[in-house]
Amino acid sequence: MQVTNFLRHHFRHFNAAALIDAADGYNKHLADGGKMMITLAGAMSTAEMGIQLAELIRQDKVHIISCTGANLEEDIFNLVAHDFYERVPNYRDLTAADESALLARHMNRVTDTCIPEEEAMRRLEHSVLKFWEKADKAGEAYFPHEFFYQILLSGELEQYYQIDPKNSWMLAAAEKNLPIICPGWEDSTLGNIYAGHVMTGDVKNVHTMRTGIQYMMYLADWYTAQATDESTVGFFQIGGGIAGDFPICVVPMLHQDLGRTSVPLWGYFCQISDSTTSYGSYSGAVPNEKITWGKLGEKTPKFIIESDATIVAPLVFAIVLGQ
Repeated sequence: MQVTNFLRHHFRHFNAAALIDAADGYNKHLADGGKMMITLAGAMSTAEMGIQLAELIRQDKVHIISCTGANLEEDIFNLVAHDFYERVPNYRDLTAADESALLARHMNRVTDTCIPEEEAMRRLEHSVLKFWEKADKAGEAYFPHEFFYQILLSGELEQYYQIDPKNSWMLAAAEKNLPIICPGWEDSTLGNIYAGHVMTGDVKNVHTMRTGIQYMMYLADWYTAQATDESTVGFFQIGGGIAGDFPICVVPMLHQDLGRTSVPLWGYFCQISDSTTSYGSYSGAVPNEKITWGKLGEKTPKFIIESDATIVAPLVFAIVLGQ
């Protein structure tokens, strides 16, 4: 527990203290029999959050994940093309001409990291298209994460692995058949590619890919089955955006639209964000605002850590993992 001991000794005030409180709250929630959702916004997979997230999954310290389509695919991009990635530590100094040079090399930049199009995106497209076409011809339909699970568990990509497989959170999730919610998946590289293959006729039925509305229906039934007064579901939000906004709404939807008023509110809430509340930003709103929307209660343990998630989340996870 070297990392945890260091944090407990030095992280005593302000955002540092909030980090400790949030991690202790996470552990208490699990110890009390609760379950936990983690939401991933931004480019957490490209930030290699999978190194710890995969272990959280293996240790049953996360029970469902909500993420953007980018985080879903970028963990697998990293799995199969890591050696071809390029880091650009001086990205703030790049000129428009420098950016154009990266484009010419098919290197797609995410802050300080460039994802190689051919080795990552096109390699995965080649594999996933076969699974899309197979389901399409059979008249079957699957969620985006289910297609990824099929590919990962088939072993088709193993020949391309360039990181230790234990550091891929998607692979760990596939092996556990972990529930995943991926709202707005079409806003991703493979979402664009899927649209293209529907337009060219490679995939005949656009609904071979199940939709975000169906994800909400799936989440509603999962939450109803899992959340009880003795075992509530917690919400650990990394960043903002649709990855967090979409799933947290399942509770007021259950209460107000389905009349399932006996289903408890979220039992724990933590958000790591450096967003502000300007322009009515939901991502920067304090947790108490969620009380007015029927998502959290007065007594729900609530934490907000105003900092960079790539720094903070690994430290919280280290405490949760007892490192």
